[in-house]
Amino acid sequence: MAALKSLIENIPQHQEGLPYSIYSSYRKQHIHDVPIVKPLFIAVLQGEKRLGRDSEQICKSGDFIFLSNSPNTEIRNIPKDSFYTALLIEFDPSDFDHLLPPNKKPPVSQHCSGNITPDLELCLKQFLEWTQVTPTSLWTHRRKEIIELLCHMGYENVLSGLIQQTLGQKVHHIISADIGKEHSAASLSKQLAMSESTLRRKLKNEGTSIQHIKDQVKLGHGLHLILSTQQPINLIAEKCGYYSQSRFTERFKERFGTTPTELRKTK
Repeated sequence: MAALKSLIENIPQHQEGLPYSIYSSYRKQHIHDVPIVKPLFIAVLQGEKRLGRDSEQICKSGDFIFLSNSPNTEIRNIPKDSFYTALLIEFDPSDFDHLLPPNKKPPVSQHCSGNITPDLELCLKQFLEWTQVTPTSLWTHRRKEIIELLCHMGYENVLSGLIQQTLGQKVHHIISADIGKEHSAASLSKQLAMSESTLRRKLKNEGTSIQHIKDQVKLGHGLHLILSTQQPINLIAEKCGYYSQSRFTERFKERFGTTPTELRKTK
């Protein structure tokens, strides 16, 4: 993976709005209840990632894992030879269009994992290079290539990203598209073409609520910014809709089991 590591070291990092993220640390990170809403591909380039309360899934350097969705994943990022480094690519539902053969149901799977082969490394390298020079409207084509290659390699469980979204996930995506906006129950129900009472009832049946999803979106975005940028924590708090850094820190620790400052010190 020397070529992929070299590319990552030499392209601008800590930018928002890219279709990928680089997470790196030199101390162990232990984070509770990490929300995975969109399908997520993680390539571990250095160190080790452990998922689950009992570390039932272990990804070492040179491995990848593809997560379909999970509202509360426990994660440990463990440095080896000084650092932990991983490439993360989040997929949109439209990236899976036309990838499943007719009359075939998508697999039901929380995740699949395997080794980063030379072909997969080259595909990832091209994805990173491509997105530096092309408009965002074309990024989906390269993401489709990654999915198609994984399927060709025998990892058809990645097509679990085609499973019909829950109402909670749809609400999550609407709020995520504009975190700074105040999304009222009225505006959400209008976008989803249902009454407010129906929206609340259906979310309750899924074991969630509008406020719970709002908190999940804001804190999840805050976690991402802490891990992938060098922005001041007070600015990150504001971007997540918290105008009090202390309140942001309090809610962050309640959710993830660590404070933004403690997590930032591991980077």
